[in-house]
Amino acid sequence: MLNVFTLANGRLFQEEIESLEELTRFKPIWVDLESPTPEERRWVRQHFGLSIPEDAMDEDIEESARFFEEDNGELHVRSDFLIDDEDNPRTVRVAFILNEQNDALKSRGVLFSIHDEDVPVFRLLRLRARRMPGLIKDAKDVLLSLFDTDAEYCADTVEDIYDDLERISRKVLSGQVTDEIASEVLGGIARHEDMSGRIRRNMMDTRRAVSFMMRTRLLSAEQFEDARQILRDLDSLDSHTAFLFEKINFLMDATIGFININQNKIIKIFSVASVSLLPPTLVASSYGMNFQFMPELEWKFGYPFAIALMVLSAVVPMVYFRKRGWLK
Repeated sequence: MLNVFTLANGRLFQEEIESLEELTRFKPIWVDLESPTPEERRWVRQHFGLSIPEDAMDEDIEESARFFEEDNGELHVRSDFLIDDEDNPRTVRVAFILNEQNDALKSRGVLFSIHDEDVPVFRLLRLRARRMPGLIKDAKDVLLSLFDTDAEYCADTVEDIYDDLERISRKVLSGQVTDEIASEVLGGIARHEDMSGRIRRNMMDTRRAVSFMMRTRLLSAEQFEDARQILRDLDSLDSHTAFLFEKINFLMDATIGFININQNKIIKIFSVASVSLLPPTLVASSYGMNFQFMPELEWKFGYPFAIALMVLSAVVPMVYFRKRGWLK
């Protein structure tokens, strides 16, 4: 899918391109390619004179090669963006190419973005740019705004984790943690721990990308200050994610503690039962010995007396255990 974005009256407008002729009618500042076909790559190459690298979205690319500047002035940035999907949270690799000077179109500044699937941050920026005139002025503003929106998206995700952990805390601290509740809690904690790790990794990647843009000296004074504000926002999230990890560890330890308590209760039942059944076993063993003269043969109440003695020897320990509170 090939989409171009143009500026009109300070607003960002989107156009979906289905042919090379349509592409020639626009002078965009942002060209977005989602899972581009070979034909769409050819249109970009013919119209903009830009050849999209085949390894633009490779996941195994060297970390040192994710941010670099070509001799012709093209800025290449490969950054990851978070997708907060409850069933499948993940990050998506996006390749940016900032063509600061486009001689073929006699226009200044076009941003190209290439990715395999739709990114929520891109949708948020499109909505915001349509509603807020003057937010986007050039291609560099688009890239900075994407990173800024990514930081806000991470912050919103952190808030959602806070709210869900609060719900989990009430379940754990209620004291009535059954095995079913513990299983649900551990599943939720594991998901949030994974998402918190993804957030920290995404923040680190965004911080590196913004720092690289600041080092290129292509930003204006206003854009440079915006980049510094993005870095400050990312730094402020570090303490929150660190607190989330601490809270997750606490809830994990508390849940495992309740699981151990439930298991100990089961073991205690077996321990009490085995101890209380020892006296009846001893009585039965004594009466089961092959004596020459067995009392139950000479005494008509021998068998009832043996049974009563066995029951009494089992009840007395249970009464004692109950008074000590070991059966609670």
